[in-house]
Amino acid sequence: MAIFENIINHKIGNITADELLKYASQFNISITKAQAEKIAGYLRGKKVNIFNVSERSALIKQIARITSPETAKEVNKLFVKFTK
Repeated sequence: MAIFENIINHKIGNITADELLKYASQFNISITKAQAEKIAGYLRGKKVNIFNVSERSALIKQIARITSPETAKEVNKLFVKFTK
């Protein structure tokens, strides 16, 4: 199972705005192109474990600061989908 977690975490650290929008659309999560660009820019190069609740929570708080709390909630829904 650890290999899949590593792959997903690596993908999160290298995600583009377009990929983020694609995943959001696939899971019926509402974010704008501008929000996706801000989030992808923030995530680029980050080493974060979205399977770790405290790390994911800290990441969501940072996303809320650069976008909005509502957007952060939507992104958290997406991350939760990735972890299942």
